[in-house]
Amino acid sequence: MSLAAQYIPAAYSLTAVGAWGASDFLGGVGARRVNAFLFTAIVHISGLVVIVALALMAHTPFLTNSSVVWSLISGAVGGIALALFYRSLASGNMGLVAPVAAVLGAAIPTVVTAFAEGFPGYRHVLGFVLAGIGVWLISRTEGDAGRPEGIGMAVLAGIGFAGFYLCVHQAGNASPLWIAACSRSGAFLVTGSIVLFGRHFRVVSTSVLAIAVVAGILDITGSTVFIRASQIGRLDDAVVLSSLYPAVTVVLARVFLHEHFSRARTIGMVAALAAVPMIAG
Repeated sequence: MSLAAQYIPAAYSLTAVGAWGASDFLGGVGARRVNAFLFTAIVHISGLVVIVALALMAHTPFLTNSSVVWSLISGAVGGIALALFYRSLASGNMGLVAPVAAVLGAAIPTVVTAFAEGFPGYRHVLGFVLAGIGVWLISRTEGDAGRPEGIGMAVLAGIGFAGFYLCVHQAGNASPLWIAACSRSGAFLVTGSIVLFGRHFRVVSTSVLAIAVVAGILDITGSTVFIRASQIGRLDDAVVLSSLYPAVTVVLARVFLHEHFSRARTIGMVAALAAVPMIAG
């Protein structure tokens, strides 16, 4: 593998960081204005429409039955996890609960992959540690804020994200567009059913609808490039790099919501950036 090709999986993962980080910021904003499951259902259907259109235009072959099943399962798990994560983000300062979901979501697949594919190497492990420290510093609780609200939902969301990563990887090396589309179908079916049977359906304002649509497009973009990264590289590498998305969420919250951006978070950014070449190399 050439040097350029060696870094392609990392480039895909870092693209997921940007897309997921921006989507989560919008999700936290939108979930403050409407029920989290209703908002997430709109996010999922928006992403589904876009990704199906792209898959059809690309004329890529459809999935095998096994890939469809794993994609649907990953979507069902990830869809609920995303709704819980949006709810936890909406409960208070966005930078306080994100590390719990990010670290849990990254740690579980990393351990599983280490057993399944072998030890990744000491440099990679050091990169994982640096990335974990970076994620934690970027969005940890600071001062006397105490235990953040929504921490329990963030834990469940992190476990759900880990389930998404592991299940979607089982879908194989088929078209990332169709895998993402089927995964998003499962997510919409689950969250839409919760909205329907839980009677959470409400009229949504135009501004919230616009936020949900943009969040959906960004989220499905992140999912698609993550799937591709995990196909052409190691799953643990893709997961750990992609889990740096809180950095983007924190920066956006700082710029638009004027949330505090401390020295610890700056150090976290540096640690996260230092981890990238160690994991990708």
